[in-house]
Amino acid sequence: MPETPVFDEGRARQIIAEHLGLEGPLLPILHALNEELGFVSDMAVPLIAEALNLSRAEVHGVLTFYHDFRREPCGRHILKICRAEACQSLGSEAIARAALAELGVSWHETTQDGEISVEPVYCLGLCATGPSALLDDLPIGRFDKEKLAEAIDEVRAP
Repeated sequence: MPETPVFDEGRARQIIAEHLGLEGPLLPILHALNEELGFVSDMAVPLIAEALNLSRAEVHGVLTFYHDFRREPCGRHILKICRAEACQSLGSEAIARAALAELGVSWHETTQDGEISVEPVYCLGLCATGPSALLDDLPIGRFDKEKLAEAIDEVRAP
């Protein structure tokens, strides 16, 4: 089992301070925290709110609006499956359900071994090759159950 990241308040305060001079610093701060720490802890919300003179609700609203911001530590690999209409019309929902069952997770969860986190997205812009997914930012077009399983096995291989 991989080690669970621990929220580092000191580093979070540094990241916030590094971005305060930017125009509209909230999104850059959230991106920086998400990128460096792997997620944006709920413990960061009051720090950001205080630094930007916003309410916690305002920061929470932005944090939860964008699907790219994680609120929990994620797995070593991120699988994003498109759930937009074009991909759904080509069977993505049934394939996604099968993949989630095979991995033993639900949307936004990470496998027991900490390897794969599965996230829904609503249009990857790959409609011409639907159903589509991204595995560690590598597009997978025209996936089916077998093609998706092969991609997952490939990233899990030592």
